[in-house]
Amino acid sequence: MKLICYPVTDRPPEIRPAGVARDWMDATPRKFAYRCLPLNIANAQGWEIMCPVDVSAYWTGAPGPEGVVVLSGDPAHLLPTGHFGHGVLTFPIPALFRTEPGYDLHVGGPVNAPRDGIAPLSAIVETDWSPYTFTMNWRFTRPAHVVSFRKGEPICHIFPVARATAEATTPEFRDLDSDPTLAALYRSWTESRRQFNTDLHAQQEAAVAQGWQRSYFHGRLPDGQPAPADHRTRVRLCPFGE
Repeated sequence: MKLICYPVTDRPPEIRPAGVARDWMDATPRKFAYRCLPLNIANAQGWEIMCPVDVSAYWTGAPGPEGVVVLSGDPAHLLPTGHFGHGVLTFPIPALFRTEPGYDLHVGGPVNAPRDGIAPLSAIVETDWSPYTFTMNWRFTRPAHVVSFRKGEPICHIFPVARATAEATTPEFRDLDSDPTLAALYRSWTESRRQFNTDLHAQQEAAVAQGWQRSYFHGRLPDGQPAPADHRTRVRLCPFGE
């Protein structure tokens, strides 16, 4: 699988494999947020495009492009704008991306990295044929609140997705007991979780020493059997190369 970036200016975008670390996760007691493996995997599932400049901006509340005010001493062509109006801050991405046939590019903000006063907008781009660049857009959630992006911090998160996977999916409800094996495993887990939380609340020595249940993290079923061999505890992505 190839993901190709063609810079369209003499200053290629800085792109790196997305990292797991988040400031708010670091700040949780004993960094317990990192115990959530699905959160960790999502954080690192893709590549981050970095901000090329130090820039601040705010929205006056006006609906037109002039309602977004950008504050920076850097060259205008490197700066975001209020191009779309309605409180949307638009970062240019000076590159064309190519995915293999049948694959799109999911474009969004840094994953699990909320910002006060502004939210990233997500998009799906058909990068297997399109000769058009795309932008990264953030929408202010309230007027008169200044937000800042620093040079070298992520403003965009990208990863390829197979086209039409959602359309090809047939969702349905089923009674849990229609799959007796799954039902037994689920009920075993819920009982073990209930008992563990009870023991932890009561400061039982074994539960306190264990700290948290690790079966999913380590890829084990409730009965101790291993999960499939492709269970992941981290994502290892290649950087963009020449």
